[in-house]
Amino acid sequence: MDLDALQELDKTVLLAFNGSGNLFMDYFVLTLTSAYTWIAFYVSLLYLVVKNNENWLKIVLVIGAVALGLMIVDGANLAFVKPFVARLRPLEAPGLQGLVVPAEHYRAEGYSFFSSHAANAFVVAVFFSLLVRDRFFTAILVAWSTVVSLTRLYLGVHYPSDVLTGMLSGSAVAVFVYGLYRRLYIRCSDKLHYISTKYTRTGYSFADVDAVLCILLLTFIYAAFRAVLSI
Repeated sequence: MDLDALQELDKTVLLAFNGSGNLFMDYFVLTLTSAYTWIAFYVSLLYLVVKNNENWLKIVLVIGAVALGLMIVDGANLAFVKPFVARLRPLEAPGLQGLVVPAEHYRAEGYSFFSSHAANAFVVAVFFSLLVRDRFFTAILVAWSTVVSLTRLYLGVHYPSDVLTGMLSGSAVAVFVYGLYRRLYIRCSDKLHYISTKYTRTGYSFADVDAVLCILLLTFIYAAFRAVLSI
C-alpha cells in the first residue's frame, strides 16, 4: 500500500468516526475530551498510590515517573514533532473543507500530528496497568484511554494516524518510565510480589482499585448528564 492509499484510508476512517448530527453525542464527546472532566479520576489514582505505598519515597517515585512520562511525550511532540511535520488539522485541511463536521464549533490549536490527548491518556493507562497488575483494571484503563483518543476523531481535530501514533508513543514512553521506576523501587523495597486475595501482585488493594473504577464510571455518568442538560 503506497502513501496516497494510506492517506485516503486515513481520511475515510476519519469521516466514518467524525460527527453524528446528534446533539447529545456532540456534548457527551466534548465533555469526555476535556482534561478537566477527568480531574476526579486523576485524584483517585493519586489516592490509590498514597494509600498503597508505605512511605513518601515510594509515593514520590510513582508521581515522578508519571510526570516524567507526560513531560517526555508532550515535550517531544510539542517542541519537535508537531512543528517538524506541520500537518494541518482535518478541519483546516483544504481537501476536507465541508466534509469534516465540527461539533458545536469546537476547534483545537496547533498542528495535528500527533495527538497529545491520545499520548497522554496512554501514558497514564499503560503505566498504571503495569503498576497495579490486575487484568480487569488494565482492560478498563485501556478502554478509557481509547475512548479519550477516539473523541479527537469525532471532533474532527485529528486523523486516525495522529491518534494511533499518539497511542503507540504514549504506550512506549509509559513502558520506558515504568522500567526506570521499577529499578529505583527495587532499591528501596524488597516486596515485589504479593500473594493475597485482597491485593494485586504488586500490593495494591482490590478495594482501592475498585474505588478508582467507581470514580471512572461516575465520571462517564456525569458526562452523560451534562450532555443531556446542554441540549
